[in-house]
Amino acid sequence: MRLFGLIGYPLTHSFSKDYFAEKFKREGVEDCRYENFQLSNITELSRTIDDYPELEGLNVTIPYKESVLSFLDGKNELVKETGACNCIKIVNGKLTGFNTDVIGFEKSLLSKLQPQHKNALILGTGGAAKAVEFVLSKNKIHYTSVSRKYSENSVAYEQLTPAMMEENKLIINTTPVGMYPNVNEILPLPFGAVTPQHFLFDLVYNPAKTLFLKKGEERGATVQNGYQMLVYQAEESWTIWNHGRP
Repeated sequence: MRLFGLIGYPLTHSFSKDYFAEKFKREGVEDCRYENFQLSNITELSRTIDDYPELEGLNVTIPYKESVLSFLDGKNELVKETGACNCIKIVNGKLTGFNTDVIGFEKSLLSKLQPQHKNALILGTGGAAKAVEFVLSKNKIHYTSVSRKYSENSVAYEQLTPAMMEENKLIINTTPVGMYPNVNEILPLPFGAVTPQHFLFDLVYNPAKTLFLKKGEERGATVQNGYQMLVYQAEESWTIWNHGRP
């Protein structure tokens, strides 16, 4: 039985496990299963690989998309350029890292992107943000990173002004804020400056509409959650895991 899985912490609800279970059933794939591996520390990855020699591939979620890099035997170009990995292919005990977030995010973003979305705010600076930064740069969209603390590479949330919101009509949340079960959480943004010209994208998919998206929708903005992005990246992972197989 071929085994695939997801590593992260916590794994309170897994899109990936449900998605692949339904995919295997729908497509009549009987020799594969997909499991969650909740690792309280990334150092537990080596033991997981040893304990499950039938493992052929892993998806990687919060908070390990960057820390997993030191466990890889090889990296594709996207991982090297973004500094983040969310997909691993395992062959003969060797781990090769890929970044399918880039493909998933780009396909999902471009479906609703409009000419006025030339400046963006990226909320968060973690592993998921690395894929977003790569896609925006590729599409010549200028971005400003926003974090809880001011740094050389980001502004702090309390520094965001209505004028900055007006200038940046694309706003992307890469943090888990607002994700189930903490559905009442929201980042401190001056939402009063959001207009129908804005596009708010939340990488969170559960709930389908976070408070971040609801606030944007109330102001007439275009909104998008992370569900379609996850579908795209899951299918890309499946392609990677099966590439080269007879």
